[in-house]
Amino acid sequence: MNETAHARDIVLVVDDSPETLSFLTEALERSGATVLVATSGMRALALVERITPDVVLMDAVMPGMDGFETCRRLKANAALAHVPILFMTGLSETEHILEGLEAGGVDYVTKPIVLDVLLARIRVHLANARTAQSARMALDTAGRYLLAANREGEIRWCTPQAVKLLEATLPNRDGTIHLPESVKIWLRISAGQRGGLAPPGPITVEGGRQLQLAFVGKTGEDEFLFRLSSDDDQGQEALLRKQFTVTQREAEVLLWIARGKSNRDIAEILGLSPRTVNKHLEQVYQKLGVENRASAAITALTALGEG
Repeated sequence: MNETAHARDIVLVVDDSPETLSFLTEALERSGATVLVATSGMRALALVERITPDVVLMDAVMPGMDGFETCRRLKANAALAHVPILFMTGLSETEHILEGLEAGGVDYVTKPIVLDVLLARIRVHLANARTAQSARMALDTAGRYLLAANREGEIRWCTPQAVKLLEATLPNRDGTIHLPESVKIWLRISAGQRGGLAPPGPITVEGGRQLQLAFVGKTGEDEFLFRLSSDDDQGQEALLRKQFTVTQREAEVLLWIARGKSNRDIAEILGLSPRTVNKHLEQVYQKLGVENRASAAITALTALGEG
């Protein structure tokens, strides 16, 4: 584990055995981690709505919702897709190993647990997850709206800005973003092909706005990368720039204001600080000749023919 004066790794342990929870909690806390415990899959799902762990230790076999289904539900949540999940399985349950990996787990340890082995594997997967997340953040900072999905159409990971863009566009049920059925069908067909994949054309999703998912390539055995874009946005931003003589960034801010987003939401979508968004808004108000965001939104919608 990495322990500093400011941050401790957060490990979520999901197991219905009080003895296992007690043993792992004591050992992990001694190694410098902060430990969260859940005695069922449903409790784990409820807990991660409040706190995002750095790694999850998941018992494979539990009453009710088992560890495999819990893992699938965790991985279906784009905000948790990057979190590594290690399965814990009994020596006599080796047939569950493949099922755990197929559900989205990255590794497994067998019971009785050898503590040194467990801690070593946690360290490796934490380092790998942080490296991958840093790369995605770098892509996002560069303005790359990317997502990766598996062959079932479940989102494996998204760059942070892409999450906001998806939430504003695609159906969101139970905190999970769902890809369009047309994308899922293409993924299922493409996953079964041998050799090169024939990329689909851009997929336009109708909703509050139009969003195109363009296939970039296959980045893993069961990982398909898509780039997000919106031709509709580009046209609307160009219209606002021409109508009000605003800059490209000011047009982007104004468009999201017209869609009812707060400064904090806009900051996350565009990769800016809320303070910077506010400065752009001050210039927008001046150029539009308005005094507040409501007036700016109405003015923009009128210019776009939506008012």
